[in-house]
Amino acid sequence: MSTVQDIAPKRHSALQGATLPRWSPWAIAVAAVAVAVAIGLGAGLSSRIQWGLIAAVLFVAGSYAVAYRVEGRRQAKDRVATSVVWVAFLIALIPLVSLVWVTIERGVKVLNGYFLTHSMGVVADRDPGGGINHAIIGTLEQVGIATVIAVPIGILTAIYLVEYGRGKLAAAVTFFVDVMTGIPSIVAGLFVLSFWILMLDMGPSGFAGSLALAILMMPVVVRSTEEMLKLVPNELREASLALGVPKWRTILRVVIPTSIGGITTGVVLAIARIAGESAPVLLLVWGSPFINNDPFDGAQASLPLYIYQQYANSAGSGAAYDRAWAAALTLIIFIMILNLVARGIARWKSPKTGR
Repeated sequence: MSTVQDIAPKRHSALQGATLPRWSPWAIAVAAVAVAVAIGLGAGLSSRIQWGLIAAVLFVAGSYAVAYRVEGRRQAKDRVATSVVWVAFLIALIPLVSLVWVTIERGVKVLNGYFLTHSMGVVADRDPGGGINHAIIGTLEQVGIATVIAVPIGILTAIYLVEYGRGKLAAAVTFFVDVMTGIPSIVAGLFVLSFWILMLDMGPSGFAGSLALAILMMPVVVRSTEEMLKLVPNELREASLALGVPKWRTILRVVIPTSIGGITTGVVLAIARIAGESAPVLLLVWGSPFINNDPFDGAQASLPLYIYQQYANSAGSGAAYDRAWAAALTLIIFIMILNLVARGIARWKSPKTGR
């Protein structure tokens, strides 16, 4: 008996094998960066991007070599996969961080209370001064109207597809939703331009831009809501129906409240999708340096269009260039606030599990 007991722990430790310490990836990364810098300096490479790519390759290769030496081939493959995932994450994160940093660095030059509360008015694009108050008003009104149009239609369409949709009609609706998902924004703008402005002769307005934005927003709302409704367990529906509750009331009182957090998140993502569109606004709203509070009459500004116009007119003028970056920073802050609100609502409305 004593011999068996002595042998058992040895077999367990042999199966477990040697393991690298937790700090080993950081050490390999530091070594890879140091070697990449040395190679870059020795080869005369001036681009830091090249240094980073060399460091990434060395990190993956070093992770495999060290893990193969200590842990064996199987664990080495796992280490390589993990290293590739981290490298891909960093490669995707660097442009995002760089974009946000440059926007903040250049946008804070003129971003202040005066800039947010004044319009361009009679200020020329090449002159200092002016602000984005008229563009903020236009963006809020155009996005708000588009949301009022697209969200009810999108949610009702998703409810039909998940709860009632059968046969050829549901297949046709699904097909057209898929087609609308890939429609370029300029095509939606041209459609509204030909129908609303050229055929009906309604003229440019914020409402015309909202129609195009609603077309772009609807498929996103449909798809996100559809996926959230599919996640609701069928047992909840069956329990409600077994109690004699009509199907429409089951959808209204059981299905939608259960998935309201995900639906809200999808709606906010759709709003963020259209908030930065400039092509439909350029075709249908035209832009105005003055404040126009009426989205149904006359040209109106918006933040994406303001950014485009200021940057296009910034040749030889630092003032217009700074205003474009400040407006871009304002748009990023606006979308960030929307995402934070969506996360708060999703957490607030998420189903609570009792203890």
